[in-house]
Amino acid sequence: MRFGLMSGASMTGVTVDSIVTLAKRAEAAGFASLWMAHIRSIDAIAALGVAGRETSRIELGTAVTPTYPRHPMAMAQQALTTAQLCGQRFVLGIGLSHQRVVEGMLGLSYAQPVRHMREYLSVLRPLLRGEMVNFEGELYRIANLQIDVPGVVDVPVVVAALGEQMLRLTGRVADGTSTWMTGPQTLATHIRPTLAAAAAAAGRPVPRIIAGLPIVLTHEVDAAREKIARSLAIYGQLPSYRAMLEREGHRGPGDAALVGDEAQLREQLLRLRDAGVTDFNASIAEVDPGAFDRTFDFLAAVRGEFA
Repeated sequence: MRFGLMSGASMTGVTVDSIVTLAKRAEAAGFASLWMAHIRSIDAIAALGVAGRETSRIELGTAVTPTYPRHPMAMAQQALTTAQLCGQRFVLGIGLSHQRVVEGMLGLSYAQPVRHMREYLSVLRPLLRGEMVNFEGELYRIANLQIDVPGVVDVPVVVAALGEQMLRLTGRVADGTSTWMTGPQTLATHIRPTLAAAAAAAGRPVPRIIAGLPIVLTHEVDAAREKIARSLAIYGQLPSYRAMLEREGHRGPGDAALVGDEAQLREQLLRLRDAGVTDFNASIAEVDPGAFDRTFDFLAAVRGEFA
């Protein structure tokens, strides 16, 4: 299981410079990847392109960029450009977002989310490979469309898939899934087997499972979980994450977080590895002024134990 870091999850305080600084620090510490959330702040794909110019090894990916506001061509063009900037170390993570965002904020229809993603990937994947696309669907109609970005052969695509239909689609056509608020039991009994079965039926290897969860090294476990529960309360209210929390028997995000001392965190990380997680996406919870640095240093020190 490779270790990565999550950045940009808050709507304020994140700058391109702070992303570049974190990417360089993570690379120097030996982390395999840096994942950036795309919410209502700076554009994650663009920011990671800048970080790619300032680093040389670390994988950089979005976790995740919403599809509805972006035509597949616009998404492909931006992803290919960023992949060129990163020396092909960029992974495009995409997701549906949520009904309250797509309909309530953007004024778009969320009526057929699985069909939307199926058609979106049918256009996006070949564009990322530089192929000519002709596609006639219910939602997208594409004629003679091709993108040429020198030096980029393809861009890996991971999908924020949690439900059964989305997991089956992801297993058939994408390179992995990026999960959030999904615990080890659910990963082992729902995410991995559904993904693996769909991939096997399509004659493909098991895709990556990039599991994002809050984590913090602390001896004040109850207080930390309470702070995480408050700061991430919205994720306990969104239906897709609520379903994952309930599968795991969690009341909310505070219960899903990895919290404890060194021994407790090792045990919780081991459960994720044993559940089939290929990449742990650590969203370090800053529950107190020193939380980020000590958790960062812990993860950097133990990452080799879970390879």
